[in-house]
Amino acid sequence: MNDSNYKKSIRFFNDRMVRAVWDEKGAKWLFSAIDIVSAINGEDDYVKAGNYWRWLKKKLNGNGEEVVSVTHDFKFEAPDGKMRLADTLDDNAVKALARHYPNNRANKFLDWFTYSDNTIDGQSRKKAYSLFESGLLDTLEPGSIKCLQQIHAYLFGGLYDFAGQIRTKNISKGGFNFANALHFPLILKNIEMMPERTFDEITDKYVEMNVAHPFMEGNGRSTRIWLDLIFKKNLKRCVDWSRIDKNEYLEAMRRSIVDSEPIKRLLKDALTDKINDRETFMKGIDYSYYYEQQD
Repeated sequence: MNDSNYKKSIRFFNDRMVRAVWDEKGAKWLFSAIDIVSAINGEDDYVKAGNYWRWLKKKLNGNGEEVVSVTHDFKFEAPDGKMRLADTLDDNAVKALARHYPNNRANKFLDWFTYSDNTIDGQSRKKAYSLFESGLLDTLEPGSIKCLQQIHAYLFGGLYDFAGQIRTKNISKGGFNFANALHFPLILKNIEMMPERTFDEITDKYVEMNVAHPFMEGNGRSTRIWLDLIFKKNLKRCVDWSRIDKNEYLEAMRRSIVDSEPIKRLLKDALTDKINDRETFMKGIDYSYYYEQQD
């Protein structure tokens, strides 16, 4: 199979990537064994994590523990940038491996792995993945309030009773009060009318929408998709979110209230012309949801 045809996903445990590819034949996700070991052990060295995985696999097999369901049919990017064949584990094998890990370091990982996809974020992210093939994005009017509401409704429909609805209550975060809901008719209309001809104008519009925070929850995840649609329409570009560090992004967005230059630098450096590329979109979803994870 051509690598470009893989459906790929990235999840994050303690700020470490756990990559997965979709097994079309088996209709299931397969997770990188080395990534799992790296996440459980807190190991940043890819070679050491690989060595530990090979030792652990041999040890478990030697003990008669049939927990390792391995395939060599998929490739992951190695530290040298090349795509290399790697061991992958399906959902059941990941859970079994964590339960048979040599120490209790895997307990928190198992809790995260078992429950992460059953949370609102997990369910919403599955909806976000399907946006690419749904055709919905091609029907929206980029930059409009209605467009943002439709994105939010798609992501959180059935999960929040306020999906797609502009909030009527005031909210704050980290001591910052977002726009007063009483003034939304004027505020949102003014934001909608902001120009979108240049990169700076589009980013300024994005910053203003972030300050407004029109929904009770799910603003960032919805607005980042909204931003990419505006870039795509007007500049034939989108953001490769995987190139933007989580902490740098969050700090830049906090500062954008008084100084938009940091977020503009981050976004400009991450622009790509791969506006119709499935992997770029999927990675964008993974990183967007990663930004929302609490440390």
